[in-house]
Amino acid sequence: MRPRTLDEYIGQSHILGRGKLLRRAIEADRISSLILYGPPGTGKTSLAQVIATKTTSRFVRINAVTSGVKDIREIIKQASDDLHLYGKRTVVFCDEVHRFNKGQQDALLPAVEDGTITFIGATTENPFFELNSALLSRSTLFRLELLIPSEIRLGLEHALKDSERGLGRYQVYITSEAWEHWINYANGDLRRALNALELAVLTTPPENGIRHISLEIAEESIQQRAIRFDKAGDNHYDIISAFIKSMRGSDPDAALYWLAVLLEAGEDPRFIMRRIIVHASEDVGLADPTVMLQAHAAANALEWLGLPEARIPIAQAVLAITTAPKSNSAVASIDRALAYVKKRPTGEVPAHLKDAHYPDAEKLGHGQGYLYPHAYPNHWVEQAYLPQSVQGETFYIPSKMGKEGKISPP
Repeated sequence: MRPRTLDEYIGQSHILGRGKLLRRAIEADRISSLILYGPPGTGKTSLAQVIATKTTSRFVRINAVTSGVKDIREIIKQASDDLHLYGKRTVVFCDEVHRFNKGQQDALLPAVEDGTITFIGATTENPFFELNSALLSRSTLFRLELLIPSEIRLGLEHALKDSERGLGRYQVYITSEAWEHWINYANGDLRRALNALELAVLTTPPENGIRHISLEIAEESIQQRAIRFDKAGDNHYDIISAFIKSMRGSDPDAALYWLAVLLEAGEDPRFIMRRIIVHASEDVGLADPTVMLQAHAAANALEWLGLPEARIPIAQAVLAITTAPKSNSAVASIDRALAYVKKRPTGEVPAHLKDAHYPDAEKLGHGQGYLYPHAYPNHWVEQAYLPQSVQGETFYIPSKMGKEGKISPP
């Protein structure tokens, strides 16, 4: 059911709507090198197929995994011959271009630079992480978005009506609940919805010539929501980032939502706990020191209970961080001190602070003049603890939030 023309193509109106640059370039057969970036099932390969149908150029598909440097050089040589002998251009399409290694990209780059080929790459991964900057700078990046529910429904309806390439030769009745289930669980992925529709129609026996698709059948054909999550991919880090920022931003509903996405997608719960422990200190810290204890208690509960039971103490720790008063003084203070230490010579330890536990240390002056704080009122006495060259520097600046707001100089 791949579209053959732009009129059959569903979705991505922000780049393919009437008058849009990419649409005009395809219709005029004047495309330049492109990178199509977006989630699965949003039409990247289908768009490349539309371009293949429309263009008068030779259209060559390569595989990022199986097409080696030798194969790429042979394609480039043929493209050069076609261009100089016959004036025929070549378009090279590579799906999953993020799997290209450095050697493959380097072999392709000169031909893209001099116009011997027009390159189209499709990827679900952030191209700024996966492709070298030279290839990116010579390509126009277009981001494809998840399809909205009305577009998913339109794609399914087209499949039901198309008797040549779709399911149009079958008489099918679909309940409204089944429609809603498919559209909801596809999560913007048209390919997933089409696969579910095909499975439901082809496996449902007809009654009086009509195949009745109920909610129960729809649920069997697509049993789990398509959660976009790749532990090594860009979307993984986007979700983790949203989770962390929701805790930091004191939004308990958002923090719980992103935690649920991580758990449902199969993220390692220990990885989640490491993030929680870090941010108990980084974003709350001394404003409420008990939050760190709750984070460690949740980590301990995970080891003893495992999932799914451990989801409860993990959620408790997340809510503790999210609803606590916020202070970033711990991370700001240590980073301030580290920055100072990296840029300046290490100061000498003051003599009265040096180790004096061993025999004859006094002969070196170690420990002489040290004032024991517990021997003084309020367990504090004024004396220098910083090297002479560092005295006067301030690294810790307490916030005014929560318990930290009660901290004051002795």
